[in-house]
Parts: sequence; C-alpha cells; structure tokens
Amino acid sequence: MEPVFELPLRIPPRKSGERLRSLHGQLKAAILEGRLRPGLRLPATRVLASNYGVSRNTAIATYDLLLSEGYITTRHGAGTYVADVVPRVARWVGQQKSNAKRVRQLGEFWQRPLVDGAPSPGPVRYQFRLGLPDVSKFPMATWRRLSARSLRTFARQSPVAETAAGRPSLREAIAKHVSFARAVACDAADIVVTSGAQQAFDLLARILLAPKRNVVAMEDPGYQRARMAFMAAGAKIVPVPVDEEGLIVEKLPTTASVIYVTPSHQFPTGAVMSPRRRAELLAFAGAHDAAIIEDDYDAEFRFGSRPLDALQTLDRAGSVFYVGTFSKSLFPDLRLGFVAAPSWAQPALLAAKHYADGQCSPLLQETLASFISEGQLARHVRRMRQVYSGRREALLHGLQKHLSEHLVPVPSAAGLHLAAYTQSPVDAERIVERANRQGTGVYSLSRFQVGRTGRSGLVFGYSSLTERDISEGLVRLARAFGTR
Repeated sequence: MEPVFELPLRIPPRKSGERLRSLHGQLKAAILEGRLRPGLRLPATRVLASNYGVSRNTAIATYDLLLSEGYITTRHGAGTYVADVVPRVARWVGQQKSNAKRVRQLGEFWQRPLVDGAPSPGPVRYQFRLGLPDVSKFPMATWRRLSARSLRTFARQSPVAETAAGRPSLREAIAKHVSFARAVACDAADIVVTSGAQQAFDLLARILLAPKRNVVAMEDPGYQRARMAFMAAGAKIVPVPVDEEGLIVEKLPTTASVIYVTPSHQFPTGAVMSPRRRAELLAFAGAHDAAIIEDDYDAEFRFGSRPLDALQTLDRAGSVFYVGTFSKSLFPDLRLGFVAAPSWAQPALLAAKHYADGQCSPLLQETLASFISEGQLARHVRRMRQVYSGRREALLHGLQKHLSEHLVPVPSAAGLHLAAYTQSPVDAERIVERANRQGTGVYSLSRFQVGRTGRSGLVFGYSSLTERDISEGLVRLARAFGTR
C-alpha cells in the first residue's frame, strides 16, 4: 500500500521549464526543515507524478537528484525513503531568536512552568515512594466484571445527555460513602466528579481567584502539585507554617481569599489538625470571607485512633470545599476524584467543569459507582488498612532499631506515608543523595517547603514496599548516616 503523502507543493505551470527545479527544491526544503522526517517512505514516482500533475520523467529526475545529493535512499524492493541527513535545520537562528521573544506573549507562570516541585526518588532498589498504593492487591477481576456489566448496560441504552457534575449513580454512591466513612455532610447534589484531585484544584482555582482576590494561603511544607495549580491560575502563594497541631492559624494573612489545608493528615508531615485549630480556622474563614479547600487525600487509612470530623462537617457558613480522590484507595490510573461544594458555588463549578472537558468517562464512572454501592470499596479499604498497618509498624520499628539516634518520627495515625525530623542539624538533601547510592530512595522534607527555614527531615512512603523491603531499605539508609 502506497504511503499517504499530502505535502502541499506549488507546481509551476506546464511548459514553464521550472517544474523539475521547483519540485526538487520544495522536497529538499521539506527534508531539511524536518517536515519530511528521516525514515519516512516516499510515494512511488508514478504516484508522485499523478498527485502533483507532473510527468513521470519529471518525478524520476527529481528523485534521482535527491538521491545523488544524499537526501533520500532506496531499499531494494522496499521503496524510497527520506535519508537521515543533517539535523533538522533548527528552524534557522533568526526564528530561534524570534521564538525567545514571543515566549513573553505567554502568561508569566507559563514562560517557565514548573511541572512538579519535588522529584520522585531515583531508580533504586528500595523506593519509599509517596502516593503509590499497592495495586497488586486490587481486586482487578471484580473491577473487570463490573466494567463489562457497565459496558453491556451502555450498549442497551439510548444515548443520554450527560451532566458535567457526573453520573447520578456515582454522585449518589460517593455521597453515601463519604457520609459513612468520613462523616461528611453532603448529598448527591453537592458532588461534582472530577478527573482526579488535580483537576479539582484547577477548577477551584478558576472559580475562586480574581485579580483583586488572588492570595492563596498554603501549608509550608505542603503539597506542591496543588501549589502549582493555584500559581498557574495567577495566585499569589503565601506559605503558612505548620506544627504538631497542623496549620498555625494565627500566621494566616488577612488578605487570603483561599486557604488550602490537609487537616486529617498534613502533607507531608502527617500532623493531624487539632479540634482547637479547626475551630479557629473556620472562624478565620468566616471573619475574612475566605474559602477553605480541604484536601482529604488519604484519611480513609487510619490506624488506631478515631478520626476527627472533617472540616466540612463542622462548617456552618458554607466556606469549605471538600476534595477527595480514589487514587490512594483504589489505583492512581483511575483518575477520578470529586468535590463536595457549597451550594452557592455549584453553578460556577459546574460551568468550569463543562468548559474544561465536559465530563469524566461515563464507563469509568458507572463502574466505580457499582464498585462503591456493592460494598467493594469498603471491603478493599478494610483489607488494605491491615496490609498498610503492618508496613507502617515495620517502618516505625526499623526507624527505632536502625536510626533512632538520627531521626524521630512525627506522630501520625493515618495515611500512607510518614515523616521523621532529624535529631540534629544535618543536610537532608545530602543524606538523600547518599541513600540513593546505597539503594534506598527517600524524600527530603525541604523538597516540599517554599521557604528554607523549616525543620530538617525525611519523608517515607511505605504503601508500595513489603515489610522485608522496608527493613532492608532502612538498613541501607542508616549507612547513609554513617552508622553502618
């Protein structure tokens, strides 16, 4: 089958005497500029002649010239191909200078966009990676069964107009789940389904920020991907320190129009916001007309103590936007999350979701709705809570056994990661580099800080490592401190 060849070429009139020169020059330029890439199969001469209205002899002569100059090659019985010649003549130096100047047409954030503030550990044997659940234990057979059933249901149904808020079945399932699991006061009408928590932050930034109301207060250290979403929307980020009780409310700027917090399991320290601080934060938001974005990213996994009520449950003024995700409880590639929003913001949030992508995958939504409503999510969370509890205990035991003179864990009773402060001043970044050479990947707490005045420490994700691997990884980390 002949290759599709739709390069726009201008062929001079017949009898002009310029057809061969023009065809040769245009094809040569297309190769040099990279429009015809190395390895691309060119059409046969008869096809080239037919497509561009030239004689077969002109087409043959053109290929002969390009072949003699090294711009094309032939393979016996396989056709004619673009040769791997000079690198893409880099769109000329003048154009490069022009591009550098035109970058200034982009918004300030997008001229030098930051993809992620904290890189993952390098490719090492024992990676204490953050935010990665153990997907090997996910009931994939059950998920496939429910997905197939949803697909059969879709095949029998007439097309229906979808709503940007999400499928009613999933919104109802989510509302019941968070009401039971987290005591969140909401019903299906309050839920907007999103493509993961990251889209939720992006949509909320769109509707809550304005030119004169663009100050976002964020925990420091804190979740850098949420920070990037607000910065991309033009926010002025004000870092607010945290301690063992969570966000220090008295440090909040009075100009803040949005406050982002992770009260159930502060990211990355793991501190739980105390009842006193929760009351103070809600009072501050009410007094200063600020919106609170509550990111409850992994609070389903609690170990031992009874969870405190979500901020949204305590809210009486309609200040709190509750953001949840299924990336930690199920698997990251699902890319489904949700926002439980106050009624006054629902129209704007729905419009923002509609303009962004219309809706999330109906098939995924329907499958997840069945997974939740049939009790599969609750069962999976209970099962994984036991698994992660054992891994958490292995981490705490290993820190005590191998690193007690160097690290002290931050008290935490939830989530899939744990932070530990250094016992004495030390260059944590240097320790991370040494640990990588020993085969252990960890994070420096400073990677999540806006300022450089916070406490030094390390952060460990333990959900994707076995208990044995956790123990061996800590032995190697101890070598990085020079104790082994």
